[in-house]
Amino acid sequence: MSTKQAIKVENLHKSFGKGDTFVDVIKDASFVINKGELVALVAPSGAGKTTLLMMLGCVEDPNSGKMWLGDEKVYDDKWLTKETRKIRREKIGFIFQAHYLIPFLNIIDNLTLLPQANGVADKVSKAKARELLEYFDIADKEKAMPSQLSGGQNQRVAIARALANTPEIILADEPTAALDMERSVDVVKMLKRIALEQDVAIIMVTHDDRMLQYCDRVMEIKDKTTVFSSNS
Repeated sequence: MSTKQAIKVENLHKSFGKGDTFVDVIKDASFVINKGELVALVAPSGAGKTTLLMMLGCVEDPNSGKMWLGDEKVYDDKWLTKETRKIRREKIGFIFQAHYLIPFLNIIDNLTLLPQANGVADKVSKAKARELLEYFDIADKEKAMPSQLSGGQNQRVAIARALANTPEIILADEPTAALDMERSVDVVKMLKRIALEQDVAIIMVTHDDRMLQYCDRVMEIKDKTTVFSSNS
């Protein structure tokens, strides 16, 4: 496992509303996650898991705190760049409960869309896409449409798409929620392999305690802050 820092957070804070509607969601969250780690993020519904994930993904604005992605400090009580979209495109891959593949594009075009938007040449992006499809054992599906694939195959494509821009971090929000137990285990084992082989930090939100045994660490949201617990 790499010891290189992928994410560092210090005293991250997020609240919503004002006056009678004010509520703290995350308070003083501090942690470090390294490349090569698969970390489960767990908490009861409504405790702020997705909010934390979206702050790490530079989608949701924190109220205060500090955050580094790799060695780059990106937030210090304010965003240190106006190009948060560029950070997302270049450093972060997202996986969701639903695969969100574009239904009118075939599989290889779904995988090449983001790299080409980042300026990667068509030939290069397609070569990377085919490499990923081979890695996930679905190379024969590159011309298929999402509607022609099973749920498990579409989720593999969604994971491949998250890797298409060679990110340092993957944020996965309930990636197994729509799958049965066997497919869920397959997906989590796949994420574990990706973390190790691709040297990527992966944070996976899950409600399924059965998936925790496959993760390196378990991070919980307790009393609106983050703590690590043993997954043994």
